[in-house]
Amino acid sequence: MSFRYTKPLARLIEEFSKMPGIGPKTAQRLAFYILKNSPESVASLAKTIMEAKEKVKYCSICGNITDQDVCEICQNINRDKSIICVVERVKDLIALERTGEYKGLYHVLEGAISPLDGIEPGNLKIDSLLKRLKAEKIKEVILANNPNIEGEVTATYLAKLIEPLKIKVTRIAYGVPIGGSLEFADEVTLTQSLMGRQEIK
Repeated sequence: MSFRYTKPLARLIEEFSKMPGIGPKTAQRLAFYILKNSPESVASLAKTIMEAKEKVKYCSICGNITDQDVCEICQNINRDKSIICVVERVKDLIALERTGEYKGLYHVLEGAISPLDGIEPGNLKIDSLLKRLKAEKIKEVILANNPNIEGEVTATYLAKLIEPLKIKVTRIAYGVPIGGSLEFADEVTLTQSLMGRQEIK
């Protein structure tokens, strides 16, 4: 007969295992870590998780995470408001910010076009991007989509939409490996990608 965890512990392990990148063994370690901690420590963790869930939201302008209506990047008067860097996810925005090289604004699409996964252009924040480009004085749009098939399709689609607006459209250079993800690229690689961006014609 195989060993079975008591139901509350089994449920805790199961909940941890639902998280991305958490396998069964890691989920088990996290569950036992929770059990080992004091009730006060666990209560503090639970409270912190709930506060983050309740207070963290998406910027009404760019889609970045924030605890305000408009994020700090969009509010920053020192950012170059004539350039918008388009990324797929907030984690890509964070990766680019870590380089310390980019000083413009962002727009988070919340994904990439992928018909096989049921993700069409209408599922992404493309309409709000176009509204920004028409309303704001934008000179350049940097497409920082991930270098994979979905990213390429999305970048090409966006470039064709933006072309009639007479705004310069560039793409980050391929210092980022094909099939890779911005989230896991180091700061030097991302900096080189930004510096070596090319105009899409």
